[in-house]
Amino acid sequence: MDRTGIIVVALCFVLLGLWLYDSEKLAKQQMLARQSITAAQSSVPASATTVSTETAAAIPSATNVPEHLLTITNNDVRYTFTSRGGGITSVALLKFPETISPRWKKGTGTNAVATLNEASALPILTILGGPALVGDGDFTLTRMPHGVEAEKSMPNGLVLTKDFELTSNYLVAVTVTFKNDSGKPLSLPAQEWIAGTATPMDVDDLTFMTYGGVMWYDGTSPHLCSGTYFSTNTSVMGIIPRTPKTEYRDGHGNVLWTAAFNQFFAVVAMPQTNQPASQIVADPVTLAATNSQTGSTWTGVQTALVYPAETLVADQVVMRQINVYAGPKEFRTLEKVAGQLQNRADLVMNFGTGFAAFFGIGSFFAKVLLLLLNALHDLLPKLGYGWIIVLLTVLLRLFFWPFTAHSMRSMKKMQALAPQVKELKEKYGSDPQKFTEKQMELWRKNKVSPMSGCLPMLIQMPVFLGFFTMIRSAIELRGAHFLWVTDLTKPDTIFIIPGLVFIPFFSTPQGLPLNLLPLFMVGVLIWQAHLQPASPGMDPSQQKMMRYMPLIFLLFLYNYSAGMALYMTVSTLMGILQTRLTKNIQAASATSSPLAPPQKKKK
Repeated sequence: MDRTGIIVVALCFVLLGLWLYDSEKLAKQQMLARQSITAAQSSVPASATTVSTETAAAIPSATNVPEHLLTITNNDVRYTFTSRGGGITSVALLKFPETISPRWKKGTGTNAVATLNEASALPILTILGGPALVGDGDFTLTRMPHGVEAEKSMPNGLVLTKDFELTSNYLVAVTVTFKNDSGKPLSLPAQEWIAGTATPMDVDDLTFMTYGGVMWYDGTSPHLCSGTYFSTNTSVMGIIPRTPKTEYRDGHGNVLWTAAFNQFFAVVAMPQTNQPASQIVADPVTLAATNSQTGSTWTGVQTALVYPAETLVADQVVMRQINVYAGPKEFRTLEKVAGQLQNRADLVMNFGTGFAAFFGIGSFFAKVLLLLLNALHDLLPKLGYGWIIVLLTVLLRLFFWPFTAHSMRSMKKMQALAPQVKELKEKYGSDPQKFTEKQMELWRKNKVSPMSGCLPMLIQMPVFLGFFTMIRSAIELRGAHFLWVTDLTKPDTIFIIPGLVFIPFFSTPQGLPLNLLPLFMVGVLIWQAHLQPASPGMDPSQQKMMRYMPLIFLLFLYNYSAGMALYMTVSTLMGILQTRLTKNIQAASATSSPLAPPQKKKK
């Protein structure tokens, strides 16, 4: 790499570093904002829940009518239905814990299970649209053999019925019926059907603004509104001023589903494919925490399907069917749902699009790697996911072994040609074009390519991008243990050094974490860089810089998931092993080859 190339790479790292620093600053600002809101709401009881959105006031409830709750439980889920709005007020996922306690915070977790929409004041499938659709807000709930029926007769003669049928794969099939019993035409206003609210599972989790948000699908491609859209941050990368958004609205009669999700769970509202909604709307929601230990506030995002105003003639019945998925972002389950409903619900995994997934490369390989990860775990169920990552990494390195060996042989040949390249440089130093021509001629003659050294990196880069994308979304790794690691989706923090909150890229709002795996990872990366031969003709200062370039990974991955650092560490150790074995094989081949005896001169 010449001086210009190094400058370009350095500038790219500086820009990426600025982005990371700005993202971290945003996370800290959000934490401080939560703390200030908590202080302002200190008079609110711990069990109270307040909502800052205007739509919460759209469901009045008769004070003389007590709230009626119905609970239905199957093997995987506990659904709680409420008469207030006639919808699903919470979805408890019985096989998933609410929080995973890191090693440095042992004993701070709860025994509760992950519960979706619990922190929202608006139940799933609440229909908003003024008094004509809401009335006093109270529905009659009836337990049915297949689920629950919610019904309400409005003063204007409208009868609104919601039939909830529990099915498999975390799905609830809902049939909503509007019936005009007034005996005359009845005008219905535009409606918002609440699809659900997503919040962090852990109030101390700062990843929601990065991994959470709203997504919708138009039948061709997904559209994402991340949590940062509603951010209170005042700038983009600390440079460009911006105004925080209060609402996101999109769609033109082509909304096949909308989802509110955090890093590992999602609520997805999916109309029948022949009954798309006209728009989706998303709003930020700030809720008072129910966690009495921290007193922190949660920030979430609520999404809703929008249907236009319509008129029902006398005795007309209008029926809409919608499927609600409320469960984990588990790729194989979402693939089944997508296949069953033919609506690409698996896109809720949010492997990313555009730059977020490196223009599709990360998305494709993330899916492939996740499927391989689960296949190996199904084959070897007694191995934890940490050891499965180790095994998968070893198998991938073995697969790429021939390409790496070819590259090392080519680099060895280029090293052997270094003296001849040096002679050419001395001979044609005053004519760079002539020197380049002669150098390329020399390489062609000896069948070597300067790009051969990049071949292993280019081939393995998609796998790296796939791992980077997959690990941030794989719920299978949530809570997965490996040696001292308690959760492969989070940093392997041993303890926090309090007070050191001012170190960019590394500090957290609690202090400076000590994460061992990223340190091991960078150590073996530097070791590998020192073992590899330097490129011919490279300046010694450039060689030294390239050997310590792996330190840049510390900025990217120090506070990233431990699973990624584990993959990088094992992959690099396999690379070092291959380098050692190749050198030993070449040395043995050189010593074992008999020298040709000198030929006698003919007299």
